[in-house]
Amino acid sequence: MNLSARLLRKNMSAARLVGFLISNFIGLAIIIGGLQFYLDARSLWQDEDSFIKKEYLVVNKRVTAENTLGTASGFSDAEIADINAQPWVRKTGLFTAADFRVGATLRQGDRGFSTSMFLESIPDEFIDVRPADWNYDEGSAAVPLILSKDYLTLYNFGFATAAGMPQLSEGLMASLPMELTLSSESGDKTIRTPARIVGFSNRLNTILVPSSFMTEANTRLGSRRERHPSRLIIDVSSPGDVAIQPYLEEHAMEMAGDKNSSRASFLLNLITGIILSVGIVITLLSLFILLLSISLLMEKNRDKLHTLLMLGYPMKSVGAPFRHIILIATAGAYILSLGALFSLRAFYLKPLEASGATPGPVWVAPLVGFILTLLIILCNDIAVSRRVRSAFRS
Repeated sequence: MNLSARLLRKNMSAARLVGFLISNFIGLAIIIGGLQFYLDARSLWQDEDSFIKKEYLVVNKRVTAENTLGTASGFSDAEIADINAQPWVRKTGLFTAADFRVGATLRQGDRGFSTSMFLESIPDEFIDVRPADWNYDEGSAAVPLILSKDYLTLYNFGFATAAGMPQLSEGLMASLPMELTLSSESGDKTIRTPARIVGFSNRLNTILVPSSFMTEANTRLGSRRERHPSRLIIDVSSPGDVAIQPYLEEHAMEMAGDKNSSRASFLLNLITGIILSVGIVITLLSLFILLLSISLLMEKNRDKLHTLLMLGYPMKSVGAPFRHIILIATAGAYILSLGALFSLRAFYLKPLEASGATPGPVWVAPLVGFILTLLIILCNDIAVSRRVRSAFRS
């Protein structure tokens, strides 16, 4: 250690530096730990089969005595525009219902059954499954259908058990021949067409056909009366947002499906944001502590700094001892935060994988911590340079 370094470090407060190292370690550990947990857990709400996922909300008007007796319960253009204007709405899709009667016949060998059913269509971007044969042109051999997985479950464990029918897998269900019988409301027009099930949806509790087929069939068989969509599918910016439910209640609307997953997704994102914010605040405070410590130290050594500079010591070498202290303290905090990160990850990773999560990349969080460390070093280096120049001018 040279003479200038020994002179300048004489008044160094070890307690302040230890305080900076601990606070910076805590801040960095919270930031990179929270970020790594988010990366490891985010597949839980991105996977369509997950209990926590980003959801599209399906909403409808609440059925009351008034609309049961014939009052229209669809969404007007003004209501749709008002929904689109809400801050939590990114995009809205309309359900188009069949304006005709629908019957279906499904056969397996010499056994089969027929039933009345319904058909709907929505824009393709809102469908969670997109099979390769999900298309329809006029004259196509068969109409592709997407069925809710819940319907298959109800058939297998409800209807099939009670009626003595065989249970069906998704693959077998898709291979069975099906015929749709479509008829106008008056019964004077009837169309029979083959159909096939091409996919099963987790998101949508309905039976979907391509929009092109729905448009063609409604044109040929529909009553041509103006009909407002009875349901909407909404892509929300933050599932579980606390503003959604009050809005729906105020406008006599209901949300279809389980609401718990969207709330869990919202809460998980909120908690992650809070954790990262706390980590950032602590890191900024630790940066302030180090800046204050270095400033006080250099102020105490102001006369020594001026003397060394007047003796011909270059500014770089005069500031080097302070930069060395900053580098050691900051690097030490970063290394400790990495140790805390990997210890934390080892603790939660197995339970998270058991819940169905796919772990995220392990390099992103350490890289973020490294960048923050470099920024802290850079800010303190600038502060040291300014103090040295100030001492030279005094």
